[in-house]
Amino acid sequence: MSERRFPAPSTVSEQARAWLAVDGGELSYPAAEDTEAWLAMAEQANRSTARRFPISELPVTVEDLDVDGATVYAARPDGVEEKADEAVFLWMHPGGLLVGGGDACRATTARTALSMGMLVWGVDYRLPPLHPHPAALDDAIAVYRRLLRDRDPSRVFAGGDSAGGNIAAALLLGAKDAGLPMPAALVLNTPQVDLTEAGDTFQTLAGVDNVLRSLRATNALYAAGADLRDPYLSPLLGELSGFPPTFLRSGTRDLFLSNTVRMHRKLRGAGVEAELHVFEAMPHGGFGGDTPEDREAAAEQRHFLDKYGAWLHRALAATVPEEERDS
Repeated sequence: MSERRFPAPSTVSEQARAWLAVDGGELSYPAAEDTEAWLAMAEQANRSTARRFPISELPVTVEDLDVDGATVYAARPDGVEEKADEAVFLWMHPGGLLVGGGDACRATTARTALSMGMLVWGVDYRLPPLHPHPAALDDAIAVYRRLLRDRDPSRVFAGGDSAGGNIAAALLLGAKDAGLPMPAALVLNTPQVDLTEAGDTFQTLAGVDNVLRSLRATNALYAAGADLRDPYLSPLLGELSGFPPTFLRSGTRDLFLSNTVRMHRKLRGAGVEAELHVFEAMPHGGFGGDTPEDREAAAEQRHFLDKYGAWLHRALAATVPEEERDS
């Protein structure tokens, strides 16, 4: 294959151009049966993430919770006061369905809480090779059920980044199948919603995205022999009617652009309110988290949750008899 180079365009910020100059390189995977090698790879990646985002330097408090057997990190930014009816963002971390757990999940949950300016519950869902599908989905559903015992669904948002977008979307499919109410809104940032990798940009942006390469090896490890076309593995292929308003974000260099665009069209076709935000030259996951473009993306996400969450909360409150509203 010929060497192709993709200079950073002048149409993005200087910080974004610096991020695009970093080459993520190729990643080799262990043999499918080499459990120890997979665990070592995950541990190394998780340590790197935790070191990159030290919680001690952030104005946020993180509490470790055991929620019906699932580990959750409840992150609250300084200055965000606890309220009886406060909204919570149920968030699923990225990591290619292999990494991102433990201290890495705690660190990225803290950063997400700061970005969103609200209480975030980050689910440290179980992962392969020790816990393949459906362990992660089971954890997400258990935590969601718990939140619904404590809060009205109008005060719950759900979402995830990359692999976390897979778990979040599958969670809603599972909730719908179980007859549970939907959350107020869903957030899918560059979601890994089709493990078959059938979309166009898996071809056209291969080598263009400087962050991400094909994840077929980890997809297979996660699925553990199950059909990748199962909607609980590839939520894009599921029945999405009844989903709540959904925010989707990607970029023109994101390998998962097709995932995001196709999910948007599938949601719209199912009658779901859905917003698609595609950022210039943005690779998978953004520009590292601290560029004007990243801040703009976070602001758009906050605006979306404010709009739909506040509207639904007011609508439901209006159905409560006046004499009961202050009780």
